Amino acid sequence: MPRRVPQAGRNWEGFGADPFLAGAAAYETVLGMQSAGVQATAKHFINNEQEYKRTQESSDVDDRTEHEVYLVPFLHAVRAGVAAVMCSYNLVNDTYACENNRTLNQVLKGELGHRGFIMTDWSAQHSTLSAVAGLDMSMPGDITYGSGTSWWGPNLTAFVENATIPESRLDDMVTRILASWYFLGQDDPNYPQVSFNAFNNDDPATNEHVDVQDDHWTVVRAIGTAGTALLKNNGALPLNKPKNIAIIGSDAADAAMGPNGYSDRGGDDGILAMGWGSGTANYPYLIAPVGAIQNRARQDGTSVNWWFQDFDTAGAQSAAFGYEVAIVFVNADSGEGYITVDGNTGDRNNLTLWHNADNLINAVAAINNNTVVVVHSVGACILEAWIENPNVTAVLWAGIAGQEAGNAITDVLYGAFNPSGRLPYTIARNASDYPAPLTTGGGPNDIISIPYSEGLFIDYRHFDALNITPRFEFGFGLSYTNFSYANLRSSKITQEDHDSTQLEQAWAAGQPTPNIEGGSTALWLHRPAFEVLFDLKNTGSIPGGEIAQLYLHSPDATEPPSLLRGFADVLLNPGETQTVRVTLSRYDLSVWDADAQGWRKPSGLFRFSVGASSRDFRLSGTLPT
Repeated sequence: MPRRVPQAGRNWEGFGADPFLAGAAAYETVLGMQSAGVQATAKHFINNEQEYKRTQESSDVDDRTEHEVYLVPFLHAVRAGVAAVMCSYNLVNDTYACENNRTLNQVLKGELGHRGFIMTDWSAQHSTLSAVAGLDMSMPGDITYGSGTSWWGPNLTAFVENATIPESRLDDMVTRILASWYFLGQDDPNYPQVSFNAFNNDDPATNEHVDVQDDHWTVVRAIGTAGTALLKNNGALPLNKPKNIAIIGSDAADAAMGPNGYSDRGGDDGILAMGWGSGTANYPYLIAPVGAIQNRARQDGTSVNWWFQDFDTAGAQSAAFGYEVAIVFVNADSGEGYITVDGNTGDRNNLTLWHNADNLINAVAAINNNTVVVVHSVGACILEAWIENPNVTAVLWAGIAGQEAGNAITDVLYGAFNPSGRLPYTIARNASDYPAPLTTGGGPNDIISIPYSEGLFIDYRHFDALNITPRFEFGFGLSYTNFSYANLRSSKITQEDHDSTQLEQAWAAGQPTPNIEGGSTALWLHRPAFEVLFDLKNTGSIPGGEIAQLYLHSPDATEPPSLLRGFADVLLNPGETQTVRVTLSRYDLSVWDADAQGWRKPSGLFRFSVGASSRDFRLSGTLPT
């Protein structure tokens, strides 16, 4: 994270394509997990942006791009006190990430001030000397699974005894691991014992089957509804007691093999609510849309028909003909590269929807002039084959919503929840419009080079800089109501202490500021420095949420035209107005000076815009000097 390659298999495990968004989400996720006494692990550090040859590729990244894009989420995870960071499989500038002194020691532990430990991804260690480069823990411990060998163990002992690795480094490794244990209160005698075996769910010796679900289903359902983005609506939604409904597409159905029929979810059968790979978990249950919609239909007296054979478009047409509304459910899946699904080895082969989706949608729309499309997808897809079809009256982008996916999308379809989700990436008109395609090639033993030649210009930044019109821009999402923005104002937030005055003068003069986390300079750099206020009003007739977004326009011509630097999720009743406050730090305004190795304020006037997406600005202003 952030995600530069739209096809990348593990994109669904991250927070989107923008570093600020990923950083904000990482920060809150770490705080949430660790508030319950669970050690959070930020991964994968760093530049692990595709599955193809993930252990045989060098991500070649310049220092400024690294600092302004790819380090940002990890910085915020560290600021939240993350217990652990997991280093990645790939090489970074020709050195493996798990023995990279520059990224682990100098940047993560030095600049970012990570106080916890660094662990490998599974079997990503390459030498005993990785300890000197900053690695603290090897997972799962052996060189290859079940080999009984280790780069550490007796080898580490020998290297310490012959002074190849300082004993102080060993002490630091142990200290960091134990510090995270104590930090989360796991030394407490009442801390729960481990009661499960992830590799043998049916082992009675280790699996006590403790039910910890409580009311988590309500949270999952709320996340699914809140994360759904309404991309198109010609008045078709919300549904209002339709006489009859046709539900089309296997994505609306229960999986034929059950929710956990595929190991690590390595198949796309029925409703897509999770990608595949080691980041998955078994569903306790899985609600498909067809069941959830039928429950609502029973309340409304609505007749329901369905057709789940995606490649039989004639059958789909027969099932949808004459119905008041036809809802077509489609999806696109991806995951980790050790599993291949429908010819896709982790990364998606392309950005098309799966299971004959384009043909299925067009076939249904050809005979039903009220065709609603619901997309469950791991990432961006190309929609041009049908998006402008006038008979496609609404489109809901539902992501992958987990065990309550069917209930969540039904809540949005019927208006029980007014959609407020926003796209965390750009949906292009053509796959070639994206700046960073999947890098392939190379022989079986070759290490391929992946140049990050797009630099700072990933996703919407690239589209903005080259004036490429997307299908749906980053941050886009409609609502069942309307909102107005007004009364924009901005001001400085004053800080009175003597150190701040000196730092302010240096920063204002464009002098680079070191970013050593935990020190007074870095704390000052991240303090709120500017305040932006504006009024947001629900001008429609129903309650709804608006995610107002703030974009900075830097005076530095080498920066992207617009940079997300703040957002607020505001729920308003009809006619209600609320004042929204967004703060900016000096870090938010700074650029990385690679020569001076510090953060520098560009000279000139900082402009900013507030609005509903990266291309829908409602108010614009300038920050005070």
